[in-house]
Amino acid sequence: MAKTWTPSSWQSFPAAQQPEWPDDALLQGALKQISSYPPLVFAGEARSLQTALGHVAAGNAFLLQAGDCAESFDDFSAVNIREKLRVILQMAVVLTYSLGVPVVKVGRMAGQFAKPRSSPFERVGDVDLPSFRGHIVNSEHPSAEARRPDPARLVQAYNQSASTLNLVRAFVKGGFADLNRVHAWTQEFVASSPEGQKYDQLASEIDRALRFMRACGVDTESNSQLHQVDFYTSHEALLLGYEEALTRQDSLTGAWYDCSAHMLWIGERTRQLDGAHIEFLRGVGNPLGCKIGPTTDADFVLELCQALNPSRIPGRITLIARMGANQVEDKLRPLLRAVRDADHPVVWACDPMHANTYTAVSGRKTRDFDQVCAEIGGFVRAHAAEGTWPGGIHVELTGDDVTECIGGADNILDSQLDDRYQTVCDPRLNGRQSLDLAFRTAGLISSSGLA
Repeated sequence: MAKTWTPSSWQSFPAAQQPEWPDDALLQGALKQISSYPPLVFAGEARSLQTALGHVAAGNAFLLQAGDCAESFDDFSAVNIREKLRVILQMAVVLTYSLGVPVVKVGRMAGQFAKPRSSPFERVGDVDLPSFRGHIVNSEHPSAEARRPDPARLVQAYNQSASTLNLVRAFVKGGFADLNRVHAWTQEFVASSPEGQKYDQLASEIDRALRFMRACGVDTESNSQLHQVDFYTSHEALLLGYEEALTRQDSLTGAWYDCSAHMLWIGERTRQLDGAHIEFLRGVGNPLGCKIGPTTDADFVLELCQALNPSRIPGRITLIARMGANQVEDKLRPLLRAVRDADHPVVWACDPMHANTYTAVSGRKTRDFDQVCAEIGGFVRAHAAEGTWPGGIHVELTGDDVTECIGGADNILDSQLDDRYQTVCDPRLNGRQSLDLAFRTAGLISSSGLA
């Protein structure tokens, strides 16, 4: 690592997963333009999130991090944003009511455009094309021109992120998140399902609790915590030029913050201790996440924690386990012990999606809902065995009624995946499956004796 950190010191380190931009002058022009724009989020908001995550690390709150696998330039509308937010709020209500702790709500949105790829090229029919790297880089359409990285997309990603953030802030502070409206959050396709009926029963219990509070003389109308929620944004910090362009020095503290999102995370393909991503993120004040797979050993995790959080600030680091349903319990326990014994105050979250992805008979990439739930179950059992707190879940979902993951209450079959397979990258849970996952997660944690 560089002895002295600057927003550009990462450029002296090997940077994985960076696109091969064909015109450096156009790239530098786009980055200069973005660097002149206002920050998307503010340092004080990132500090508030870190404080909230500190409560998660201490076992006094739960993290719900959820949203699109990759946001789309094409499928962008107020309705799309509202329905995704609605599902996350529904899940948060279920988890809060069932676990009895606050839920920290972090969206994979307003910036989740870039995707790491296992190969720079992919086979489409009988042609090798540059891989689709997310709409911030290129298009998913199968042609050489569409797959050409275009720096103008960086500016478009900034503009769409700003629009998304504006709408989300209006929703969560303007009455949409009011607890008195929990019944109104139930979409038609959820209301007609078993999960929707369970949610409706829970909403009725909340209504009764609010009426009881009012009968006891509690002024529920003026209590902002019942009418508004704090909602934060996050994305994988993949394109380091874009992240640097949105890094600002806080006028209050003098610290640097990556103002593209409240929270940034590093994926398995970019978490090299001597790499550019670790070098960049160690210097920004945002709370950080890192994906941890089944081949990760305890020594690496401890070095990672030391590199990114040498001051051991609670809530600074979230370790996101993505082990696979059949491995998580055995692979995670040594890591939990090592981090616990070294007194690193981390948040442990479970990503039950990525290690359970496979190609179905139909040729579609999918995930089995039962395997997703099984990984969360193994994650919870590992924590129960080690006496640590299963701090959260990290889920890819949408508010749309898609058929991308098999199983769930609707028992989506392989043969039905083509009905409404709309993702531009990885398969997502639909609204019914997401709500069911919240109930299942709450049940697993409650039955473990941890909550």
